[in-house]
Amino acid sequence: MYLHSGCQIAVSPDTKYFAVDWLGVEVTRATLGIIGMGSIGYKVAQRARAFDMRILYHNRNRRRKEKEEAVGAHYCEKMEDLLQQSDFVMLVVNLTPETHKLIGKKELGLMKPTATLINISRGAVIDQDALVEALQNKFIRAAALDVTYPEPLPRDHPLLKLNNIIITPHIGTATVQAIRMMAEEAITNMLAVLSGQPIPSEVFPK
Repeated sequence: MYLHSGCQIAVSPDTKYFAVDWLGVEVTRATLGIIGMGSIGYKVAQRARAFDMRILYHNRNRRRKEKEEAVGAHYCEKMEDLLQQSDFVMLVVNLTPETHKLIGKKELGLMKPTATLINISRGAVIDQDALVEALQNKFIRAAALDVTYPEPLPRDHPLLKLNNIIITPHIGTATVQAIRMMAEEAITNMLAVLSGQPIPSEVFPK
């Protein structure tokens, strides 16, 4: 929130001075709760450790002890425990019938009023109506979404009118290098199929 509005203040023709009491929230030593500790969630944990964050995670399957210890992550068997303790909650799950609207009114109500919800998975993992209500009523501090449902949101959607949310246009992999690697991987898989070889990145392994 502060980066976006801070940029607007810095470039605005009306700005004559910068306020000294315009303060953000420390990431260092804050608690990050990761919901979905697959390969991407684990990479998030690796990066969060560099900020000396306390890392909690909830996943269908617990990670091996050595993997947990490598990033200093603590397993929460119940998602509710993670929600209650985290300063930042990040969603890194696949969209399935089980994760559809995984975060709704109940879950948002368990979060700290100072917490920020971050979604880099799929828009439908969050009940967006419940999120609007939570942000409007300051049940949580803020949200940052790289994904929504639908994409893009209708231009009159209430999420677009809030000042405690950042929405980006599904750009989590939008770098030249990432797109090139994705294209190369797709080509490698197609060539494997055409030559009757095992598929390196098979989505549904036999």
